[in-house]
Amino acid sequence: MRLSKPVVVFVSLLFIVALSGFTHGFVMTPRTLLDRLSESSSYLTTKELWFDQTLDHYSPYDHRQFKQRYYEFLDYFQVPDGPIFLKICGESSCRGISNDYISVLAKKFGAAVVSLEHRYYGKSSPFKSHTTENLKYLSSKQALFDLAAFRQWYQESLNLKRNRPGADNSWFVFGVSYSGALSAWFRLKFPHLTCGSLASSAVVLAVYNYTEFDKQVGESAGPECKAVLQEITELVDRSLESKGKELRKQFGASELEIDGDFLYFLADAAVVAFQYGNPDVLCTPLVEAKKAGENLVAAYAKYVRDYYVGTFGVGVETYNQNHLKNTTVSEYDSDRLWWFQVCTEVAYFQVAPSNDSIRSSKVDTKYHLDLCKNVFGEGIYPEVDVTNTYYGGTKIAGSKIVFTNGSQDPWRHASKQTSSPDMPSYIITCHNCGHGTDMRGCPQSPLRIEGNAQNCSSPDAVNKVRQKMIEHIDLWLSECKGTGRSYM
Repeated sequence: MRLSKPVVVFVSLLFIVALSGFTHGFVMTPRTLLDRLSESSSYLTTKELWFDQTLDHYSPYDHRQFKQRYYEFLDYFQVPDGPIFLKICGESSCRGISNDYISVLAKKFGAAVVSLEHRYYGKSSPFKSHTTENLKYLSSKQALFDLAAFRQWYQESLNLKRNRPGADNSWFVFGVSYSGALSAWFRLKFPHLTCGSLASSAVVLAVYNYTEFDKQVGESAGPECKAVLQEITELVDRSLESKGKELRKQFGASELEIDGDFLYFLADAAVVAFQYGNPDVLCTPLVEAKKAGENLVAAYAKYVRDYYVGTFGVGVETYNQNHLKNTTVSEYDSDRLWWFQVCTEVAYFQVAPSNDSIRSSKVDTKYHLDLCKNVFGEGIYPEVDVTNTYYGGTKIAGSKIVFTNGSQDPWRHASKQTSSPDMPSYIITCHNCGHGTDMRGCPQSPLRIEGNAQNCSSPDAVNKVRQKMIEHIDLWLSECKGTGRSYM
C-alpha cells in the first residue's frame, strides 16, 4: 500500500510480495511489504515477454527506450472480442500473473489477462545503477504513460495476429495497494483507454504525516492487545538508551544502528498482523504473556523473530539506511526504489500520533525526512501537495472506478472510503480483513494466492463485495461494448 501505499521486501517460500503495498509500505505498500511472490506461489503464467518502452514520456527530444517485462494469459479469452484485463504490477519484482481472484473474474468474463512490470522494478530497469540521478524517471506519472503506451501497443499487436485492423477490445484495469492507486489514476487520466477500474486497497491519498495509520492499528488490535503493544513500546523506549545493543540482539536486529530504523522495524512487525489479515498470531500470545506475568519484551521479540522475520520472511536489512543507499540493480531488491517514490511523491510517513500511540514517538517526521536526505541526498522531499493536486487524493474526480478496502487495514485511510456517483466504495468488514482481501482472501501470511474467501472470518462479507465488483464490471463492460469504444 506505503502500498500496502503502500520498501518492498523479498519473501521466501513461506510468503509474499512485500506489494507493497502500500508497513513501510503500504501500498501498500510502505516500507512496503506488498505483493512480492515466492517461487512456489501459484501463477497463471510465468512466461516472460518484452516490450520496448519509452524512457521519458514527457520529453519530445529524448528517444531512449528500455525493455519492460510483461505477461499474458489467454486460456479464458473469448476470441476475438472478449475483454482484456490489465493487471498492474506494483512496487516489486513482477514474476508472473498470480493466480488470485482475477482468475475467477477472467474465466467468468472470458477475458485475456495481461500484466506489465512497473518501470525500474524487477527486470525492467532502464539503468545499470540506481543512483539518485538515474532514478529521476521513476514516478507514478511515468508509470501511467507506460501503461497507456503498452495498452495501445498490445491492442495493435492483437489486431495484427487476428487480422482485425482497427478493432478495440474492452479493457478493464486492476490493481492492489499502490498498483490499486495506479489503477484508479489510469482510469482518471486515460478514460478512453479503459472501460473501468478496480482499485483494491488503493492508496490514492498522499499523506505527509499519516497518524491515522497508527490509530487504525490500535483500533484493529482491540483494547486489550493495544494496551499490551503500548506497554511493550514504553518498555523498549525506556531501555533503548542504556541497553540498546542487548535489545537489538534480542530482536535479531543488531545491524540497525539508528534508533529510528530499529523502532520502525518493531512497529512494522506489529502492523503486518493486521495489514495482512492475521491479528491473532500477534495478539493471542502477547495477551496471554501479559496475563501470565511474563516478560512482554521477550514475548514480542519471539513473535518478531519467529513470525515477522521467520514465517513472514522480512529481511532486517530492509530497515537499514546503509542498505537503502546501495545503488546496485537487483531483480529482487526493491527497497531503495520504493523509498525514492516515498521520498519524492507520496510520503505516507507513518508517524506516532500526539497521544495514545502504538509506535514509538521517536518515529516522527524528522526521522523520515532525515532518512530521505541521508539515502538520496539534498533536495529530496515528498511533494505531497503536488501529488494530491494532480490526482485529486480521495476527492479523485474519475468515473467507473470501484474502490474496495478491508476494515482492519491501516492503509484504508489513504483510500477512498466514501461512495460517490459512478465511483462506488466498499469496505469488507471482518476480524481478519486486511489489505487487498477482495483479490487475495484471508489471511495473507503465509499468502494464499488463490484468494480463497473461506479463510476469512466472515466469508459472506468478502463474497458480498466481490458480487458488487462483478456487477459493476459487467455493467461497465457492456456499456463500453455497446458504444464500440472504451471511452464513456
